[in-house]
Amino acid sequence: MKSSHESALHYPLGDTLPGLAETIEVAPDIKWIRMSLPFALDHINLWLLRDQQIDMHGEMREGWTIVDCCVNRSEAREQWEQIFASQLEGLPVLRIIVTHMHPDHIGLAGWLCRHWNAPLWISATDYNVARVAMKDQDGFGGESGADFYSLHGQRNEEFLQHVRTRSSYYSSLVAPIPDTYRRIMDGFDIDIGGRNWQCIAGYGHAPEHMALFCPDLNLLISGDMVLPRISANVSVHSSEPEANPLQLFLTSLQRYFALPMDTYVLPSHGKPFTGLHQRIQQLLDHHQEHLNDIMKAVQSQPLSAADILPVLFQRQLDTHQMTFAMGEALAHLHYLWFSKQLERRVDQQGVLRFQLPSTAQ
Repeated sequence: MKSSHESALHYPLGDTLPGLAETIEVAPDIKWIRMSLPFALDHINLWLLRDQQIDMHGEMREGWTIVDCCVNRSEAREQWEQIFASQLEGLPVLRIIVTHMHPDHIGLAGWLCRHWNAPLWISATDYNVARVAMKDQDGFGGESGADFYSLHGQRNEEFLQHVRTRSSYYSSLVAPIPDTYRRIMDGFDIDIGGRNWQCIAGYGHAPEHMALFCPDLNLLISGDMVLPRISANVSVHSSEPEANPLQLFLTSLQRYFALPMDTYVLPSHGKPFTGLHQRIQQLLDHHQEHLNDIMKAVQSQPLSAADILPVLFQRQLDTHQMTFAMGEALAHLHYLWFSKQLERRVDQQGVLRFQLPSTAQ
């Protein structure tokens, strides 16, 4: 049964999904690929765009642009090989565009670039953050990560030990990243197959996420910024402990109101849909409800990020999900802290708790 939120959207392809080594044409010269992921979020959508480019010798080459890549694992590489054999109409891949640096999007970019001798197109921020992450032997964990979660009230020793021993997480999911790239920026126009695609930067979910909008097709490749069933994770991380990513994310979302109401949205997770403006408002409302719930919860006592997990998440969280949940809880708390609706102090147990401003108590 669809939720009321889903019922407000329209899925032009219904429940039709691409098969394992198949594609579905979702618009002229655009093919949809769906690959599995080894996470709770169990799939990612990838896109093949028919393209043509003039090479360095002045000759026109016909081929394809790939948008996003899946994580680096054998199943995904095998699926790509099958797609190369059956879905490219005998044409090469001319470039790889990556919306952002998370492993499910950039994971096989290096492998694809080397396979086709094709360039990587990505924002400068995400390229460089990805390069740093590849060399982070703590895998966004280690002792500093455990200390960060402990400061925010997560004292479960099993979880903290998992964080301490988590090593090379990012590099285990991402193939070596190319040494060179082509920078894309907000407002940048990309000619793909004779059609203009406009780059739209988004912040909060990733350092410098790039969505792509084609006015000729009235079509948005939204990456993770606008998803039909879930909201992209918005987290505070130990490497930037006083970030305000939720403010960045909400501000970025509102930019999509400038696109037509009937824009056809190709998301990275879930099914292609129309109803962009409705979905943006749903996402804005979703986060506002979380903020309201936190403000109610802190009326009686100061609370840490760990304390508000049951307020925001009504399901049991495994160890992997706990890191995302803690980051998301902090993102909401920081939004309220930066807007001076809450204050924060370290208590006698060494836990950072958020509370109503002294003048409001």
